[in-house]
Amino acid sequence: MGVVIAGLLLVLVLMFMLSSVKVVRQGYQYTIERFGKLTNVAQPGLTIIVPFFDRIGRRVNMMEQVLDIPGQEIITKDNAMVAVDGVVFFQVLDAAKAAYEVSDLYVAIMQLATTNLRTVMGSMDLDELLSKRDEINGRLLAVVDHATEAWGVKITRVELKDIRPPADIVNAMTRQMKAEREKRATILESEAARQNEINRAEGQKQAQILEAEGRREAAFRDAEARERAAQAEATATKLVSDAIEAGSSQSLNYFIAQKYVEAVSQFANSPNAKTILFPVEATQLIGTLGGIGELAKSALGSDGGLPGNVTVPRTRSPQ
Repeated sequence: MGVVIAGLLLVLVLMFMLSSVKVVRQGYQYTIERFGKLTNVAQPGLTIIVPFFDRIGRRVNMMEQVLDIPGQEIITKDNAMVAVDGVVFFQVLDAAKAAYEVSDLYVAIMQLATTNLRTVMGSMDLDELLSKRDEINGRLLAVVDHATEAWGVKITRVELKDIRPPADIVNAMTRQMKAEREKRATILESEAARQNEINRAEGQKQAQILEAEGRREAAFRDAEARERAAQAEATATKLVSDAIEAGSSQSLNYFIAQKYVEAVSQFANSPNAKTILFPVEATQLIGTLGGIGELAKSALGSDGGLPGNVTVPRTRSPQ
């Protein structure tokens, strides 16, 4: 009988020892209650409690968690109905507050995020909703994080997954975008045409300027050439005058012969004249050429010597 009692006592001791040892998993914290009152928070690892007096209350997940915000319809400031859904990332920092300050942490965070989502997005226009997602995320994060601070929870991120406007608004936005792009394309084409006309006008202006400068240069050179020709003519006339004044008739004969030859060459160059009749005697022309020869003879040397390839024609009276 004593052996049986001893065995029972041993079993009770083993059960007592086993019930007093608790293992807390990594990433979790357990609350320990004594007679229903929070006494301690067990950290990951091995924890000893008093059996029959202490018990494990709440097993709190301390890792970062993701909570989906269900899709809902929101009326914007400009009375547009949009469907929105999102996600909330949060982490429990104080296991005791998360376990005893709110009855259902997940439902509370979801309801809080949903109501603030409606408040924030309902105060904005549709265009602002579609273009300012980062601003919406930041405002939601600040509001929800401040509200959950008393629960020992840190809201790390709030993200909008999708914003779905009605089909008719999407079609209107598509037409508006197409019209805007066509408008920009038309403006760019007109700007290109304008720039092309400006470049063409600038090119014509430069061409006219260069052409005018060329005409001015050509006129200047023509005037210079005429001035030099006039100076040469004046010099030749003066020399002939001086020679005539000095009593030399040969210079006068040379001048007359030169003008005579020029006049005859003009007759010969006429496109309408095929036959030329000279209204002068040949002896007069030969006499004039003889005068030119005498003039050249007197100019080349006082002794009357001429180069070997120069001969002076002699005048003869007609038989």
